[in-house]
Amino acid sequence: MDVMSHNTILQGDCLDLLNRLPNESVDLVVVDPPRKLKTKIQAGTTGATSYWEWCQEWLAEIVRVTKPTGNILIYGQPHRLLQYAAMLREKTVFRHWIVWDTLSAPLGKSLPPSHSGFLHVAKDKTLNTFFELRAPHKRCRSCKVLSKDYGGKKALLHPFGPLVTDVWTDIPRLRNHFQSTELSEKLPQLLWERVILMTTNEGDLVLDPFAGSGGTLLAAKRLGRSFLGLEQDADVLAQATERLAGAQVDAKIRGAWVSQHGSQLITIRDVDWPKLAAHFFIPDPIADLETAPLMPKTKLSRKRPKPLSSSEDSLFFQLDGKAVTQPRKRKNTPLK
Repeated sequence: MDVMSHNTILQGDCLDLLNRLPNESVDLVVVDPPRKLKTKIQAGTTGATSYWEWCQEWLAEIVRVTKPTGNILIYGQPHRLLQYAAMLREKTVFRHWIVWDTLSAPLGKSLPPSHSGFLHVAKDKTLNTFFELRAPHKRCRSCKVLSKDYGGKKALLHPFGPLVTDVWTDIPRLRNHFQSTELSEKLPQLLWERVILMTTNEGDLVLDPFAGSGGTLLAAKRLGRSFLGLEQDADVLAQATERLAGAQVDAKIRGAWVSQHGSQLITIRDVDWPKLAAHFFIPDPIADLETAPLMPKTKLSRKRPKPLSSSEDSLFFQLDGKAVTQPRKRKNTPLK
């Protein structure tokens, strides 16, 4: 078995398979570590006697296989990320602590947790691959007006949206989060797509040592990246492989890789905006973005666009054989 076969999931113990990967061969390692000690520490493959000893072993291995230009992102609750950060302190450099705003189960006598996140580290801060991201402007669901008041700076607005910060509030959790099983998706694919867009280029190799249902690998495939997953459970691996077989490499617009949900773009790279700008009707002057949402010239999917609010009329355009809508502001009339 060739452990460096790309675009596949290998079955076996993660430490055994990681040990066989060449040094500095992976561009991005994404990890959603298992939480249960008894089902994950394998007798005969590791001398670890506790969960955290076992974590130290696989953490050392993912650092070894990551390129100097590569990145490592580990998902988890804050109290667990603190432990991983302490273990990686001497081997990596800190890049980001990314907060994902999402509800979680109460932990007893403590503040109810409302976020989890990613620990982002790299081998070399000056060499590692990193791209600034943008997300759409937040708007009122009913009237479509910008939620944030930019005051006298509206003329400086970026047409697509602001730069993504280290607090992510725009990607909701999956509804089945609390009822999820080993075979179900625990994290939204949009989350992994954002991570991949931020830290890799087309064709880069993404490694997930605990592949599970294959959500990270699915995101990598859709975004034109190579991927390698490791998974011990044969049933889980079979279902993940089936998901990947049906996935398309289709998240590209005008030569730029994007993350989208239905007809809505969720994340783009800032460097790709010059390519993507021609895909949209951009209000002129740009300050009109406050009330006129950015609209695509062609549909991003087969789904019909969401209905416009009652305060807007629709203009229809026929471009590339597809009808799309462009908002037109209605003149306000004084109340009698």
